[in-house]
Parts: sequence; structure tokens; C-alpha cells
Amino acid sequence: MEQNILIGGAAGQGINKASSIITDLFTEYGYYAFNYRDYQSLIRGGHNFNVISISDKPVNSSQKKYDFILALDKRTEKLHKGRLKKHGQIISFEKFKDERRNLNLFIAVEYLAKIGFPRKRVEKKLAKEFGEKIIVPVEGLYNKYHRKKELKSGGSKRKLLTGSKAIAIGAKMSGLQFYAGYPMTPSTGVLHELGGMQDDNLMVVQGESEIGCVSNVLGASFAGKISMTGTSGGGFDLMSESLSMQGQSGIPLCVYLASRPGPATGVPTYTAQADLDIALRAGHGEFPRFVVAPGDAQEAVKLANEALYLTYKHNTLGIILGDKHLAESGFSFNPEKIKFLKAKQNRDLPDKKIVKASSYEQNKFGNTTESARVVKKNFDARMKKYKILKKDIEKNFEGVKFYGRKESNNLVIGWGSTKGAIIDGMNGLDAKFMQVVYVKPLSRKIRKEMEKAKRIILIENNQTGQLGRLLREATGISIKDKNRILKYDGRPFCCDEVRGELKKGGVGEFTERMKRKGVKKVKRRSRR
Repeated sequence: MEQNILIGGAAGQGINKASSIITDLFTEYGYYAFNYRDYQSLIRGGHNFNVISISDKPVNSSQKKYDFILALDKRTEKLHKGRLKKHGQIISFEKFKDERRNLNLFIAVEYLAKIGFPRKRVEKKLAKEFGEKIIVPVEGLYNKYHRKKELKSGGSKRKLLTGSKAIAIGAKMSGLQFYAGYPMTPSTGVLHELGGMQDDNLMVVQGESEIGCVSNVLGASFAGKISMTGTSGGGFDLMSESLSMQGQSGIPLCVYLASRPGPATGVPTYTAQADLDIALRAGHGEFPRFVVAPGDAQEAVKLANEALYLTYKHNTLGIILGDKHLAESGFSFNPEKIKFLKAKQNRDLPDKKIVKASSYEQNKFGNTTESARVVKKNFDARMKKYKILKKDIEKNFEGVKFYGRKESNNLVIGWGSTKGAIIDGMNGLDAKFMQVVYVKPLSRKIRKEMEKAKRIILIENNQTGQLGRLLREATGISIKDKNRILKYDGRPFCCDEVRGELKKGGVGEFTERMKRKGVKKVKRRSRR
């Protein structure tokens, strides 16, 4: 069973509520689900929609064509009917003109009834969400469709998790004690999620500005608290001077950067991977940092935990790099036990002795110095710290991950939220996907994989191929322009879009004949 459903209407019509009810029902019934949100920067009106992908097999992205369109207004029908599949159906608001208040729920239940989703589960879910008051005549809607068979269970119960909630969970389980953030889409989700997790061990503050937030976090970290901040776009620009302050002072600083399309305000409620360069280089001067980029919600829990742990272990700058697509999409996952690493202070704290920190170069007594010998010594110490950090990550953490045909000579490279569309899109193709998880420091495995591949294809949600440029700088291997699949219209990749581009680029199906013979090895080449 596999379906792609679009729910659309104006802001304020309850699109997210209807979507969450449908996805919750399916994941609780054992199905995999992915929920993509597309909305304008408006409180009311405009045109918003969610695309829900449901399957009895793992699904990590959405498709361009739909099996069902659930239209809460005429505009939704007009804009999206061209993408309806051959035997697809539109459930229109016209049927429920007298039910404006609960229109979203009527249309959602109509859809569930049509596909034969168990009625009792729907009734139980609505009762849980809205109390025992019957706001939608579920039985009446179901009686319109006399299905002899109910939809079968997809397997064991699953949960749906957004990237924002995942990062909040990973941070909280790391021992986070203080978080300061200023609302800026799409980073605001983490601020809200952590705000709901406050207890005696965690304080969450909405600061007056991004500069105020990062300064608060540096101060709390200096005082001994495990701390973190989050922002997006222009907010990160404002924080850049404080990142440099971290480099000089050695006070641990962990920052969540949720990208959106720029420049300037850009398209604030859409997605992009255009902030890789600034994550790698923001802040004047030379000082160590690491940058990690989760690809889905389950990975975001783990990597947020790793980021805080490494930040405090090495007294460095740690950046968790995401985007709107990761932050606000819903990913299904199987709950599993995770052994969380605990972030701990690894430096002298001011409660036991006099400890100084400054934006100036300092000598061993914490006093400002301009001595050439001491300045050089401090620079060398910072570089040594980075080498130790790099060795730790290379030895103990996954800098890259691989999916698909391990023996394939077609190497697909991507990072962050493109992961889902790439994995789904290359299913059944003769290709291997290398996901770059730590974009700084880069894994030594990357050069080896690039050198032995016959064809290298780069997939990124930006205009210039920023990861490709970084890999060329690190390995000397250039990826041909014709092999770069770049999207920069504010929208994420769909899996069928990726599949089409890969096939166009020469990646074929993995056939039974290839399976029997195996994929031939090719000679090592130094350039692409």
C-alpha cells in the first residue's frame, strides 16, 4: 500500500490539524509516513498545503503526483489538479459547504472512509483530540462507502517526529541546562519544543535579539551550565562576532542553524541548503569548529546529542546545520533505545577559583597580552585542539553514511535533508549514496570513495553546489557540471524528481543480470 495525499487550503483552515490526525492514525496502525509542509508567511488566507506520503515500506520523502487531493478551497483544486494521478481522486469542500467550522475534519474522515481505514480507530482518535462530543458524524460518512474489507495493519506501531522536536529531545537528553533563542523561522520550533520541556534542570529564555541570545549562552556556559542557542539566516549573521569570541575565549558554544532561502529575508517559510559556507566560516580569525548536518528526525536526535557532547568535551564551537525541510517535516520512526552521551564541562569554572575569559589574547594568568611568542603559542594550541577533535570524530563517530548498492560505480553525494528524497529516488537503481554527515571535519573515507567511482553525482538544495566546492577543496576532485543536480526555488526535492534526474544522468536500473554478475570494478581516477 502506497499513497501520496495533498491537503490544501487557506491559512487558518486547520490543514495541519487534519494532516496530523491522518499521519498519527497511519503510524499508530503500523504504516510509515512522511509529512511535508508548504506554507506562506501569512497568518490567514493565502494558499498552504501539506503532502502526506503513506506506505507499508519506509518512506522518507514525497512525490510530485497525488493519489488524493483533499481540497478545503477552490484554489487548491485549481493549482494542484494537474498533478493528480491517472486514477486519483479529489475530495472537494463543495460536498461540505454547510460544515465550514470543521471542514478539515469532514474531508479527512471522508478520505479515511474511502480507503477503508478502521472506523473505530478514527472515532477513538477524534474522541481523544476533541473529547466525547461528536463533531464529525464518522459512522454516517463511513456508511456511504460499503467496503467489505478494512485496510490491514502495516505492522508494529510507529511514531511521527519533526526535526525540531528531534533536536530538542537530543539536546535535552544530553543534559542541556540553558537555551536562549529569538523567534525566527524555521529555528523557532526548537525554542517552542524546549520551552515545553522546562523543569528544575532546564531553563529556556526568549531573548531580546540574536546577539542577546548568543551572549546569554556564552555567559551561562562560562558559569558552568550546558547551554545552546538556535537561529536562522540573518540571526546567525548577527551572532558571528560572538562565534569569534568563542574561538578566542574557549568557552564551549553549541549553535543550531536552521537554513532558509536568502539573501536577506528571502523566502522565510521555505527551504534551502545555502548556508553551508557561512556555517563553515562565520566569525573573523582562525579557530576550530565542527559542523554536523542531520538528514532526518531520528538522525537529528542522535546528532544533536553528539554535538553538545563534543562541544563541551573539546571546549569548541559546534554547529548543528539543518533547514526548514528537516525542521518542520514529520518523519515516521520506530522508537528505539538510544544510549545518550552526557555533555560535561571540561574546563576550570569560576565557582572554585578565579577564572578569566576575554576577547583578547591572554597569557597563562588570563591577562591580556600582545607578546608574539604567546600569540603564536595560543594559535598553535587552538590548531592542536582541532586536530584532537578531528581525530575523536574520525574514530568514534560516523562522518559519512552509505546507502544503496555498495559495489556500484555510480556515487551519489548529498548532505542534510536531501537524504530522504535521494534514498527513495534511487531505490532499485545501480547507485550508491554517500551522505556527508560531518561537513567539518570531513571524513577521510570521502576521498577514497570519490577516487574509485566511475560517475559522481552531486545533489544539493542550493544554486552553487557548496558541498561540491568544499569537496573539491579537500580532495582536488571536481564534479562535472552535468552531474550536479541543484535545486534552489525554495522547495525540497521529491523522490521521483531525483529518480528522473539520476536516470537522465546515466544511472540505470539494477537488473537481475547485474545481480548475478556483480558490478565490475573500474580503475582509480584522480579527477572527475
